[in-house]
Amino acid sequence: MESLEISRYEGLLVELKEEFPRFRLIHKRQSGFQKLIHRALVAITFGQMKTYLSQYHTTLGQRIYVPDHWEESSEDSRYVTLCHERIHMRQFRKFTWPGMTLLYLLVPLPMGLAYFRARFEMEAYAESVRAAAEVWGPDYVRDADYRDHVLSQFMGASYGWMWPFRKRLERWYQRALGDAGAGQ
Repeated sequence: MESLEISRYEGLLVELKEEFPRFRLIHKRQSGFQKLIHRALVAITFGQMKTYLSQYHTTLGQRIYVPDHWEESSEDSRYVTLCHERIHMRQFRKFTWPGMTLLYLLVPLPMGLAYFRARFEMEAYAESVRAAAEVWGPDYVRDADYRDHVLSQFMGASYGWMWPFRKRLERWYQRALGDAGAGQ
């Protein structure tokens, strides 16, 4: 009898469905609410965040909203993304919908100094670093381009300039590398 091996990505999907029974992947463009968020982000970032629907993944509770290119992405890329988003699903479970909404969007400020959004994203991006090192090796996450991409998420329009302190982010990233077994 031949054993059937499932991919790392398929295995993660099984784990997610066991941990979160109402887990669903939904295309952003199929959601009126996601389209509304997109328009709001374009407005409040003065047109600088135009890729919310086409490039970003969004977790709300046990639903992960994915961009257009989801199916064309490699299983490895989807695996890394879902590892990140699983952290957000756990955060929703821990802090509840009202708690996550308040903390993520408003405390202490909605833009420029969004401490809780930065903390939630640091936890999730640390998992992205770990998963990327697992999939593509430690050199991948040590690369300056990858690091700069991750840090730009905190300091740019994508998340409303949530954390402007680059030195602090660089120290956090070094810890994330160490935790992922990719430290130098």
